[in-house]
Amino acid sequence: MNHTASALPTLGVLGGMGPLATVDFMHKVIDATPARHDQEHIPVIVHSVPQIPDRTTAFLTGSDAPWDYLLAGLRVLENAGADAIAIPCNTAHLWHGRLAASARVPVLHIGHAACDAIGRRADAVRRVGLLATSATLQARIYHSELERAGIEVVMPSPSRQETQVMAGIHAVKAGQLEQGRLLLRSAAEALADSQVDALLLACTEIPVALAGLTFGVPILDATDMLARECVAWWQRALAHSLSITPAHE
Repeated sequence: MNHTASALPTLGVLGGMGPLATVDFMHKVIDATPARHDQEHIPVIVHSVPQIPDRTTAFLTGSDAPWDYLLAGLRVLENAGADAIAIPCNTAHLWHGRLAASARVPVLHIGHAACDAIGRRADAVRRVGLLATSATLQARIYHSELERAGIEVVMPSPSRQETQVMAGIHAVKAGQLEQGRLLLRSAAEALADSQVDALLLACTEIPVALAGLTFGVPILDATDMLARECVAWWQRALAHSLSITPAHE
């Protein structure tokens, strides 16, 4: 059975929030793909436009500034042939519902992917420490689903959230990786000491900064969970395309 490139399901990535997080996400998609050679990897179209206004600032000030940029990026990906779209930015999911309603293709949800994965191990995770932007925390992107699964969410103190978590995220975005690592490590250590069963990294800059570190409890990386959901989508879509594509001798 032969397939042209245009017939293969293609993943679209609405990225740039920030650029380094988008690259980290792509690396995790590749790592999660059970490919033996180039041709078995997922066709991907990446729209990485860092000029999208800051999502946390917009939410905390009541602004809708990111919307037009996100919608424009969605249309670029759809018009380029994306069959599903992933957004490797947790806070951008504040606009997920509107994007999904406006899209012609599925828009995968990082929070749903992460919560589903955590829910499958709920017997081992009853209290989770949540590291995320202030907007993600205040909008409860993760809280509701985790709490429905019987999982208690533990957050940094307000002072740590501002001086360590947000400051660390901003440092990563500014290319100051070592500074971001020091700040986010302190916040992660404090949460790990709060008798949690796992730490959930729910901002795509955070796993970049904390790569390779351990905290005495399991690390749950939402970026990685989204990447794995993308691979699962690809495998389902590819199987479907194979089942409906006529064979050629």
